[in-house]
Amino acid sequence: MSLSFSKRMDNIKASEIREMLKLTQKPEVISFAGGLPAPELFPVEEMKKTLAKVMEEYGRVALQYGPTEGFEPLRVKILDRMAKVKVNNLTTDNILITSGSQQGLDFMAKAFIDPGDVILCESPTYLGAINAFKAYEPRFVEIETDDDGMIIEDLERALKENENVKFIYVNPDFQNPSGRTMSIERRKGLVQLANKYNVAIVEDNPYGELRFEGEIYPAIKHYDTEGRVIFLGTFSKVFSPGVRLGWIAADKEVLHKFVLIKQGADLQSSTLDQIAVYKFLEDYDIEAHIEKIKKVYKRRKDLMLNTIKEEFPEGIKVTNPDGGLFTWVVLPEHINARELAMKALEKNVAFVPGGSFFPNGGHENTFRVNYSNMQEDRIVEGVKRLAEVLKEALKEA
Repeated sequence: MSLSFSKRMDNIKASEIREMLKLTQKPEVISFAGGLPAPELFPVEEMKKTLAKVMEEYGRVALQYGPTEGFEPLRVKILDRMAKVKVNNLTTDNILITSGSQQGLDFMAKAFIDPGDVILCESPTYLGAINAFKAYEPRFVEIETDDDGMIIEDLERALKENENVKFIYVNPDFQNPSGRTMSIERRKGLVQLANKYNVAIVEDNPYGELRFEGEIYPAIKHYDTEGRVIFLGTFSKVFSPGVRLGWIAADKEVLHKFVLIKQGADLQSSTLDQIAVYKFLEDYDIEAHIEKIKKVYKRRKDLMLNTIKEEFPEGIKVTNPDGGLFTWVVLPEHINARELAMKALEKNVAFVPGGSFFPNGGHENTFRVNYSNMQEDRIVEGVKRLAEVLKEALKEA
């Protein structure tokens, strides 16, 4: 059978992370590859009770179609999540519930990108965003980053030199993959440049509430003066990825476009899941739940970094995130992390090679590791196995 697919399909490749996760399903593999929350922290018992209540109190509503914009009481609860990142000037008319924040990325591409348009993004940037945008044939311009995030001078140079820039994509808090956080001054500078050059900002913020110590940074949208910032949020990292619920917070005119796109995509996100999450937020203390998550993840991050310091050979750089799920490893330039990943799998340990996070290629001497999903003893053992692989690679080089 020979079917004629659209040319767009030529730009769609399998996610390297999803493919890697297929190889890590064996129980003996210690996987630092996926961006997975810790399953032992999921509120399973609470959700059993919640789902029973949903059927008792909302059964016929929960099993029926609902409005495209989402279940109104849950959208009210989302305003509380936005207030936590210091965005207080919204109403439910600014909120569209999506099937995970990944759907928000796809909607951004559909709404904004024509072939040949320019997307500005951090270097490195989130692989899921690259894959969502690439299908619509943009040109990616990578902006240099340091420990404070996107370098504003490099961003302005790119805005001056490139026509048809549609938006700037940023993952500002505990960035996937680098773990870095954009400073407050650069958040302000980013908004100022977007206003000056008349472009949108996509703020993909799944990790902002997972700051291990100190005050949560204001979202970039907190500094938005002209309705240019489109904020993508999710319940995946602070509650459960399995419910597949996220949201877009945006100016009403912009949000209307996304509502039209969602009507064509899936009509609405699951009514049952929306009501279940709403009911959980009503009956239980989500803030206490998030605090529990943060304590576990901080302990695991510290353990991973301390073990890396003890076991890894010299000449390897590792980021030390203030929150989130990931740390980023930079190897000597002559070491190829893709080749290293296959050798690591032979020792039943997995990570994601970093080259995938650069839309224009290169940087094959980097990789991402996740610390949230593995128990402490497996973190120590996995890092030791990785250290063996690295030592062997450096000897051979």
